[in-house]
Amino acid sequence: MKQFVLESWLLLLYLEFVMRFRDFKALNGIVRREKVRPLHASHHPESAELCYAMDLACVFFPKRIMCLQRSAATTLLLRRHGWEAEMVIGAQILPFRSHAWVEIKGAVVNDKAYMLDIYQVLERC
Repeated sequence: MKQFVLESWLLLLYLEFVMRFRDFKALNGIVRREKVRPLHASHHPESAELCYAMDLACVFFPKRIMCLQRSAATTLLLRRHGWEAEMVIGAQILPFRSHAWVEIKGAVVNDKAYMLDIYQVLERC
């Protein structure tokens, strides 16, 4: 578990620099280019275990992590461990709010299951 938390923390740090010095297009491109890695190891971590590691990494990160950064990092982490994860960005009209979360095969894995009931999907990557 420690290695997954460390990997998650490093992904958050990397994306912190991307979001600070580049733009949303760069972040989106990074997520889109990350392919699902085939598994060669005998230990295939569960998606819940990886999401929990990301939650812990967010706790230990020196800055508050927003949903876009967390979802992008979670998507990268899951894809690197063989999961076909998809980052989803949605918005609500009244009152206006936006949110990002991660899905695997249409099921929300890093947030509440009812995100699709609240937000209209704007982007999947």
